[in-house]
Amino acid sequence: MNDMQRIYDDVFPEAFDLLPDKMDTLAARAMLLAIGLQESRFQHRVQIGGPAHGYYQFEQGGGCAGVIRHPAVASITRKVCAARDIPVSAQSIYANIVDDDVLATCCARLLLYTLPSALPKQNERDKGWAQYMDAWRPGMPHRNTWDAFFDLGWRTVIA
Repeated sequence: MNDMQRIYDDVFPEAFDLLPDKMDTLAARAMLLAIGLQESRFQHRVQIGGPAHGYYQFEQGGGCAGVIRHPAVASITRKVCAARDIPVSAQSIYANIVDDDVLATCCARLLLYTLPSALPKQNERDKGWAQYMDAWRPGMPHRNTWDAFFDLGWRTVIA
């Protein structure tokens, strides 16, 4: 969890400046923190024993390709890539999210935006888990850690 506060304080403002205003909500910020904690503890930029990259652990053919292809976010993804001065490709996003936390955060928010229902409120841990499962499709999900990370995300954004 050593980099979570830096992500919240320094990366979120820059990332949300690149996204439409409607994407910057307390629920979005809380979910991003919970997912970053769940996926990497904000400690591992490359998945231990796996192919995923960035604090949100995107795979090239999964989340990286998804934010390029999904009609609800494809045009925004192109703008984000242009702002980060990278080509619009799953390969480029995948290579760059290892070290570009702004890009990684934008992509994670865009992936959440592709979900059909509203993001969970503060006490909706189960809904948050379901949305995380739908969007990230983790290979080895650990439900036992989610509630604490979800709660920490919310405590951070409402502090």
